[in-house]
Amino acid sequence: MKIVVLCGGISTEREISIVSGTQVCLALRKKGHRAILLDVFCGDERIKNAGPDSFPEEYDVEAAAAYARSFDDKLEEIRKTRDWFFGPNVLKLCNASDTVFMALHGSNGEDGKLQATFELLGIPYTGSSYLGSALAMDKNLSKQLFRENDVPTPKGIVVYRGEEVKSPEENGVGLPCVVKPACGGSSVGVSIPRTEQEYYKAVEDGFSYESVLIVEQYINGREFSCGVVDGEAYPVIEIAPLQGFYDYTNKYKAGSTVETCPADIPEDVTKKIQETCVKAYHALRLTSYGRIDLMMDQDQNIYCLEANTLPGMTPTSLLPQEAAAKGIDFPSLCEKLIEVSVRDKD
Repeated sequence: MKIVVLCGGISTEREISIVSGTQVCLALRKKGHRAILLDVFCGDERIKNAGPDSFPEEYDVEAAAAYARSFDDKLEEIRKTRDWFFGPNVLKLCNASDTVFMALHGSNGEDGKLQATFELLGIPYTGSSYLGSALAMDKNLSKQLFRENDVPTPKGIVVYRGEEVKSPEENGVGLPCVVKPACGGSSVGVSIPRTEQEYYKAVEDGFSYESVLIVEQYINGREFSCGVVDGEAYPVIEIAPLQGFYDYTNKYKAGSTVETCPADIPEDVTKKIQETCVKAYHALRLTSYGRIDLMMDQDQNIYCLEANTLPGMTPTSLLPQEAAAKGIDFPSLCEKLIEVSVRDKD
């Protein structure tokens, strides 16, 4: 297959996206596909005739990743001089491909905007449709849908920039709590304040990322994640940071978190988590695949935190670890995600 692996973009998760895209492109090439790596925002102006010949048999994936990173300090300059989002030749190459593998994370990639564009243009792509992507990206809407579909989730409120910020005693959530951007990813901008002073500082910091925040009940317990592929729950993985919580550093710094898959929990708890994740997957209208993040308190009550419609895709990312526990290696997982995505959109 001729495949565009789309990565990069302008979200706070740009670098992680390039890492995911590089690993996916290498894996698909290992499987014999003519995959190329392309930054959705910066594109590739070196390509003169975007078409079938743009998917060569021999291809340097690492060089393509380096080319994408060469724009890292020029993003703001590009934004000021351009009135559109897609980089040079991006749509031409996507249209010339058999499918687009979405290795994007965060806004303008995981939030449904690109998915809607591709559906209008008739370009096949991996992951959920624009609707599920948009619902899952907005944690406020996610929590509403979780509640309406009896999916357990921590209680929480929405705080808007420019409006009065009620104290922890007044907002009904109390302390400690979790403050996070409503549409962010990779735990960027997330804080766990334990005092009133820390709370107001967390809100102030959160508004530097987005204009809408979620203030959520803090669940003291164990953290888990579970992928759902084609409606099937994968093995549960436990996430145990050595220090603090599962923030951006603990997600991506090697050795900072112990990840156990399958999780060391009783079979009935595993089944309960998997059933809850499938329920959350359907509540958010997800298709093809996704990953649900959860907490379990000391009484084994489960709380869904959020869904990731385009989870991290390196061999050591959570979903690939879960697939490996099922005997599915990373290149085969990449192929499977394409297979279920193409079929779901036929």
